[in-house]
Amino acid sequence: MTQTPTPTADTVRALVRTLLKEAGSDPAGPDVRPVAEGGEHRTWWVGTRHVLRLAPDRDAALRQRRELRLRDLVRPHVPVAVPTSVSQGEWSPGLTYTLDTAVPGGTAEEHDVSAVGEADLAGFLTGMRAVPARQAETLGVPRAAPRSLEALRRMAVPAARTLATAEEFDPARLAQLTPPGAAQLATQPGTAVLVHHNLKGEHLVVSADGRVRGVLDWTGAVLGDPAEDIAGLALAVGSGAAVRAATLAGYGARPCLRGLWLARCDTVIRLAERLEGRDHGPLELLQTQLQRAWEAILLERVTELREE
Repeated sequence: MTQTPTPTADTVRALVRTLLKEAGSDPAGPDVRPVAEGGEHRTWWVGTRHVLRLAPDRDAALRQRRELRLRDLVRPHVPVAVPTSVSQGEWSPGLTYTLDTAVPGGTAEEHDVSAVGEADLAGFLTGMRAVPARQAETLGVPRAAPRSLEALRRMAVPAARTLATAEEFDPARLAQLTPPGAAQLATQPGTAVLVHHNLKGEHLVVSADGRVRGVLDWTGAVLGDPAEDIAGLALAVGSGAAVRAATLAGYGARPCLRGLWLARCDTVIRLAERLEGRDHGPLELLQTQLQRAWEAILLERVTELREE
């Protein structure tokens, strides 16, 4: 089996010299440095205006090729920036790269999203529903079956006990989601839309004034349950902001509450796995996401999940 090459700063610098005229004229070579997030694609900053993403294996290369086509399809439908590729090709046989223009701004982990930023997110969710599903499927975007909220709830119950032992969480809070309630929040037929499926804080570009300026990393996009993106926003910006944005986008109580509970169960399970050594995510971030997902919101106070 051929071992996948590991790119170094020299590898990246040599590639960039062939892609950017200004880089080739600099005797010291272009300024390149790895981006901490998104390690799957081996992402590098190139100066201040570009980002180079290297697919580490052939599966990732396939997803990257699909992503480049999908971004062009999505761009006219959403009110926020979608990265634009200025150069693409192979950095090693069978392994792709894309050199993208950087979207100015920080992340949702660095800047709070303002009320106007929530409207940006609402426009994003609205635009995602407007992307023609058939065209996305033609590009190779896969369909994903909706997750069982009841199965997730059952997994979260022992995880909540683990968190209680570590004094991280009160497991009684999970009792708000009953088996009948989980059944009520099942997806309805015909609701599949294009879903980014990875709307975590580092993939939202947020300016210092709280506006959402862009959405990054489209490799995980699927045609599926829109509540997954609502759940992602709950982890990134908090349940209140996520539900307000989804409501502005025209989603009713069912998908909003489903997204809320997907996020809540996910955060309980992931933090428990981290404490048990089965997950290597940043502990502080997982704790913060737990707090965001479990924010109390008005919608759940006025929406009854009946026991019958």
